[in-house]
Amino acid sequence: MLAIGASFMLAGFVKGVVGLGLPTVAMGLLSLAMAPVQAASLLIVPSMVTNIWQLAAGPALRALLRRLWPLLAACMAGTVAGGMLLPLDGGDGGQWPVVLLGLALMAYALAGWFALRLQVAPQHEGWLAPVIGLLTGLVTAATGVFVIPAVPYLQGLGLARDELVQALGLAFTASTIALAASLALQGQWSMGAAGASAWALLPALGGMLAGQWLRARISQDLFRKCFFAGLFALGLHSALKPWLA
Repeated sequence: MLAIGASFMLAGFVKGVVGLGLPTVAMGLLSLAMAPVQAASLLIVPSMVTNIWQLAAGPALRALLRRLWPLLAACMAGTVAGGMLLPLDGGDGGQWPVVLLGLALMAYALAGWFALRLQVAPQHEGWLAPVIGLLTGLVTAATGVFVIPAVPYLQGLGLARDELVQALGLAFTASTIALAASLALQGQWSMGAAGASAWALLPALGGMLAGQWLRARISQDLFRKCFFAGLFALGLHSALKPWLA
């Protein structure tokens, strides 16, 4: 319980400072001590509450829903369908979900470290959004992390800062709902898991409030560099875990 609390406090702290990263950091840390499917079941309530908080604070929810619904619908469908094809427990308790999680964390860390930004032309959004949503759903189903490739895509839409933060909260909320449904269909979401996930909300909110307090007092660029370096190290450990055991 102490390890779970510390993991969610740190994950919430990162989200408070940079506006995202709670599920990514929590999954990376918790996977050091438990299977990804167990970590994902703990993630549901903290992710849901903090992301609803984030999307509700923005200025353009209705306009974003009209623009992003193909991405959100495809992401949710991909997560539920992927849960049947690519379950987090590997179907037989295998190690490959841990390896996939590590690779996803490393890819996200490298993209953030080098500040890679896509430029999405408006005329391509119609066909690209469902593709990105479906791929994000499959990655979510296999790893419990829902940042790749949805976050780079949203960053490439040219949204204003507050709109981008709200769009991220909206996408993460949809992914969390779909992940909960996927875990429930697999029999991995029970009342016991819900209770433990609700308990994890407390340190996540405490960390998030501390991160928001610190946001205006430190260099964002320095923090982001440290965050992505640590995330890459976590990802590398997860990717190599089957061979380190």
